[in-house]
Amino acid sequence: MWISISSAASAQTPPPSTLPAIADAESIVLPASFDEVDFYLITVDVGDSIWDNFGHTALRVVDRSSGSDLVFNWGLFDTSGGNLLFASNFLRGILNYQLGVSPPGWEFGRYEREQRTIWQDHINLTNEQKVTLYSRLAWNLREENIVYSYQYFFDNCTTRPRDYLNEALGGRLQEANRALSRSTFRDEVKAHYASVAGVAVSLDILMNERIDRRMTQWEEMFLPARLRQELLSFPSDVMSNGQRLPLLDGSRTLLEFPSPEPQVNGYHVIGGVLLVVAILLLLSVRRVPLASFSSQAGFTLGMSISYRLMGLTGILLSLASGIYGTLMALAWMKSGHLDLHHNLNLLLFWPLDLIGVVFAFRWLVRGRCCNVGETARNLINAYLILHLLAVLVYIVMVLFGLSAQNVGDLLLYFVPVATVFSVVVLLTGFAAERRIRFS
Repeated sequence: MWISISSAASAQTPPPSTLPAIADAESIVLPASFDEVDFYLITVDVGDSIWDNFGHTALRVVDRSSGSDLVFNWGLFDTSGGNLLFASNFLRGILNYQLGVSPPGWEFGRYEREQRTIWQDHINLTNEQKVTLYSRLAWNLREENIVYSYQYFFDNCTTRPRDYLNEALGGRLQEANRALSRSTFRDEVKAHYASVAGVAVSLDILMNERIDRRMTQWEEMFLPARLRQELLSFPSDVMSNGQRLPLLDGSRTLLEFPSPEPQVNGYHVIGGVLLVVAILLLLSVRRVPLASFSSQAGFTLGMSISYRLMGLTGILLSLASGIYGTLMALAWMKSGHLDLHHNLNLLLFWPLDLIGVVFAFRWLVRGRCCNVGETARNLINAYLILHLLAVLVYIVMVLFGLSAQNVGDLLLYFVPVATVFSVVVLLTGFAAERRIRFS
């Protein structure tokens, strides 16, 4: 190894903008000459998997005097317990990521297999700044510091190099980027998951108003591409021929592949499909007179295929609403991610909506309304009316600014057509069984 590490006092994982002092710093063995040490920023383009749609950042350290060449990567996580356990821990906020160190051939080979572009930029640092950064990397490699609690916006594989470079620069990087950016966290989430439309919609639904504030330029550098963009224009403290060099130069593209193509906006698909379904169902609604011994509802759908269409749509909506509602409720109660708590969208998506799958399946299979007991029908109607009242409250809260949560896409593409569908279900989906009693 290129760094000699000895035991040290325990240190906590650093907050986003401040780093703890390096305990026992004198135990770190430094290179004889930092003139022979070069640091490089490694930026990896976004991928097409759920976990790599923000891209990736690493630091490469080359010590020519010892022939050492290693890449520091803060994006390692353990899925040996299975993807289901990892997803469960992610939802609960238990995210233990760690620093990994590997030769460039091994590190870059992985991104070549994933067909992701890699950019490498030389970092211009004074020897004193190199000592600071080198020492911080050595500190991070200590057993008690190598694992950290990952936070997707504030402590991740990109903010670690950002914070360490900021420390080496004496805090200049953070100080120069205190202004507000034009984007919110939600803007970036939706933009970076545009190539995985289902994930983009799901995250938009599941995350609350905490991600709707505008980021500072410093916070915006949780994104690898944004960090590189800022550093390319940031002045270093290194002078050459009387001129101050930029912090990054010598840019090279080590691997080049096309970026993932954005998919069709998921909300456009959902809204378009539901609009067609709602129109077809509305055109099929017929008024039916109530007879003394009739089992018919006051309204019905004119054709059995209409009930099958309502059934198929109802299954999908009940599953989606029930699953989203369950995830939001559990996250509020159990998750350490504050971005998943007190979500306004719980007014739309209820865990109990999963029960609707049973009735929707009957519409799909039988092609007619569900006959239920009088009490059951009253309970179902009350549930549907409560749902519609919750939608009304949702709309009022949004229109009158009673919530800061950005739900514009849901309000535009989902709420109107889903409400029409619910009204059709309320009118035509259920009929009370009528029995003749002989005394």
